[in-house]
Amino acid sequence: MSHRILHLSDPHLTASGTDAYGVNAIASLTQILHDVRHLDGLSLVLVSGDIADDGSAQGYLAAVRLLGGFAASRGIPLICAMGNHDDRAAFAQVMGTGHRGASGSDTGRDWAGGPERTAVSEVAGLRVITLDSQVPGRSDGLISAAQLRWLTGLLADPAPAGSLLAFHHPPVHVPTSDFVVRSGLRNADELAGVVAGTDVQAILCGHFHAQLAGQLGGVPVWVTPGVVTRIDLTAPRHLVRTVKGASATVVDLGGPFSPAFHLLHARDPAAGQQAYLVDAMSWQPVQAEQPG
Repeated sequence: MSHRILHLSDPHLTASGTDAYGVNAIASLTQILHDVRHLDGLSLVLVSGDIADDGSAQGYLAAVRLLGGFAASRGIPLICAMGNHDDRAAFAQVMGTGHRGASGSDTGRDWAGGPERTAVSEVAGLRVITLDSQVPGRSDGLISAAQLRWLTGLLADPAPAGSLLAFHHPPVHVPTSDFVVRSGLRNADELAGVVAGTDVQAILCGHFHAQLAGQLGGVPVWVTPGVVTRIDLTAPRHLVRTVKGASATVVDLGGPFSPAFHLLHARDPAAGQQAYLVDAMSWQPVQAEQPG
């Protein structure tokens, strides 16, 4: 039993159409969805957080129109997880559990354990679980003890095609970027203890706006780049340089190399152009890159 997932993250949609730095978020998402139109065999579209940069209902409605429209045209579900920029109330108002069938109906089962937007659904035997790693007011993330207990109980019963876990803040990082080191999942070790030895096939995350692969508790972890912008990790570690050019990942589960991750970049003539450069600690703009 195989599944092909289109994994996107961080579209940062807004009521105005542009993100906080003036990047045209609608155009970025439209471009990548246009450029992946020839992909075949997709089972679902999954977005690992930061759907709405401003947490507005209009941002989520744009996601339904663009992402939901793409998924509906393929007859496949759209599944979205919460990010640090998302607003739980507006997310629930428009997206429901975040698990939407091809017809737009809410197909998710809410965990009903608290305010977090945490849910589960099945796609042709594959159990897709979205966790909520948001810590309001912070850029780093945490999966609550209650969610971990719920996840433990859920994974005790294997699914026919295994499980796929999605949330925003990666439980892996590289030491060459202060932003990446500081902004991931704070309790990765606790999550590792839950997923080790279970039927979880892969963990899909976003947030870093950069591609990264690793393992957690023996489970492959994939971090897909951002849609609205990508972070260029060649910058000095104390700076965050974002560049234009949306990206997405094709995740193949169940094949001979499962899980396989195939990165795609939008055919954007502005790709690679600097969008903004900020200090990793203060997030204040930097006028020029410092020597070295």
